Amino acid sequence: MAGGVGSRFWPGSREARPKQFLDMLGVGKSLLRLTFERFLSICPASNIFIVTNAAYAGLVREQLPELSENQVISEPSRNNTAPCIAYSALKLAALDPAANMVVAPSDHIVLKEDAFQEKILQALQFAGTQEALVTLGIKPSRADSGYGYIQFDEPAEPGIFKVKRFTEKPDPPTAAQFVASGQYLWNAGIFIWNVQTILQAFRNLSPKIYAILAKGIGLYNTPDEKAFIARHYPATPDISVDFAIMEKAPNVYTIPSEFGWSDLGTWASLHAECPKDEQGNVFQGDCVLAQNVSNCLVRTSAGKLVVLKDLDDYFIVDEPDVLLIWPKSKEQEIKQVRNLVKARFGDNFL
Repeated sequence: MAGGVGSRFWPGSREARPKQFLDMLGVGKSLLRLTFERFLSICPASNIFIVTNAAYAGLVREQLPELSENQVISEPSRNNTAPCIAYSALKLAALDPAANMVVAPSDHIVLKEDAFQEKILQALQFAGTQEALVTLGIKPSRADSGYGYIQFDEPAEPGIFKVKRFTEKPDPPTAAQFVASGQYLWNAGIFIWNVQTILQAFRNLSPKIYAILAKGIGLYNTPDEKAFIARHYPATPDISVDFAIMEKAPNVYTIPSEFGWSDLGTWASLHAECPKDEQGNVFQGDCVLAQNVSNCLVRTSAGKLVVLKDLDDYFIVDEPDVLLIWPKSKEQEIKQVRNLVKARFGDNFL
């Protein structure tokens, strides 16, 4: 899934080029490219499909030239994750009615790729032999109220547990209780299932989405698919797969996992994941002169000199048309600031 805007990463992430298309880690590859390469150890490139907003289809093909045009699934509107997953499942089922399917965000970090592959293959084996909707749950390292939580129940088999309930972004005291109990995992938004299992779940639990997109059965992977989707997809309900399916389905399972995961949702999470100097700084730029600077993230363009003094716990993000200097402790306000910029200056800086 590569259709998001990444508004909390403004001004680095923009409407025209969101964070999944950016080299956020300073390694010379975008998050999308890193995710694509991660899955090459699990399946061939011909089996990897990218679902994205139609405006980004060109960027996807630019960064992943290995893909055919049919492997870039374009959404004509942003209707959240449930419609895009239903669309993708119908498209894959038309290619292979028995296919197993992994749904993964394109903009997350995975540091331990061998452990990631092991959990994906375990989930595929389980979901391929029974009607199970599987989600990878991350063992929490802290009481973070920015994540959704999965409470797990008794094991269905070694390492795989029935899901008892989902909780969306609890308040800090509740998150602390969850972590202390040892019965909760972070919801990473990585799902594994057979295409027939998820399509049956849509029929039962989100029939409107299914009814709209199932009208196209027989058209998927043909020259008529694009026109059908352009006409009918915008009418699908705007809802996440968590609300539409996962929180309602009786056959949801989770696999507790540890593979160095981060959803990379904010500048603070990027700061947390990147190598730091002795003062806790992350400098993404080749000409930074800093005196008495600590715990900061500084992201600048190549060849631009930035001189800093007496700063602690700040983001400095320098784009050609926007300079953001913001306290790290108030990073949750960046999304609102982006809205204020739009209200005052229009879309020019978005």
